[in-house]
Amino acid sequence: MMRRRVLLCTVALLLALSTATPQAAANKEHQQMMAELRMMQQQNQLLQAQLAALTDVLKSVSVRLDEQAGTSRKAFADQKLLVVTLGADLRVVREKVDETNVRLTSLSQEVDAIRTAPAAVAQPAPGTVPTGGVEPPPAAPPAAPAGFGASPSKAFETARNDYFSGNWPLAIDGFEGFIRSFPKSDMADDAQYYIGETHFAAGKFPLAIAAYDKVIATYPASNTLPDVYYKRGLAQQALGQSPQARESLEYVIKTFPTNETIVGLARQALERINRSIKK
Repeated sequence: MMRRRVLLCTVALLLALSTATPQAAANKEHQQMMAELRMMQQQNQLLQAQLAALTDVLKSVSVRLDEQAGTSRKAFADQKLLVVTLGADLRVVREKVDETNVRLTSLSQEVDAIRTAPAAVAQPAPGTVPTGGVEPPPAAPPAAPAGFGASPSKAFETARNDYFSGNWPLAIDGFEGFIRSFPKSDMADDAQYYIGETHFAAGKFPLAIAAYDKVIATYPASNTLPDVYYKRGLAQQALGQSPQARESLEYVIKTFPTNETIVGLARQALERINRSIKK
């Protein structure tokens, strides 16, 4: 009887133990899953915080890039304007250099002509006979005016040398004599243009305008026309004839667009006229 009771107690205890073990294991697994869930939630919160921080950084970088792009565009525009301004200044300097080179060449030719000119040979007085008793040959006729009687280029250079030397009356006489002697020469239009330039340099602006107008009327195909219209505009401006000056300068810009140098100078002259009118 006692053995039977012990056996029953043992079986009951074993049944109780077998029931408690799965429940404890289930509780442990549940706790582990809850711990992992809490860990994943914490990681999710951390990732969201990092994402928000990255978003702020991207916004800041985007703002800086926009600012740098605006600064770069402004710097590029400033550089482009500087290049355009320097280009215009360079054209003016190049024109001055070319003019100086022409003057130097003319002066050099004039100096060479003076050096190589033969010395005048003394002639005996009329009616006298040299010691040898031989009648001297007749004296040569007087020399023609400077440069004439020679080649057209020599006559033209002589007149232009007077122009560059500031001998205005001699230059005018030389260029007018050239046109009378060589009216069909290719340089006749240049001579007429230089007549206007000489009057302009002497400050005789009405005479300069008349000379420029004669180039336009007499030599409509002259290669000097861009300079003629430009200088006529400057002469008109000097006389206070602003509407006429604007018309001459605008004609240069419209008619000779490929001549960048003279077009640039004409634009600058127009800007000066506009500023003077606004004042």
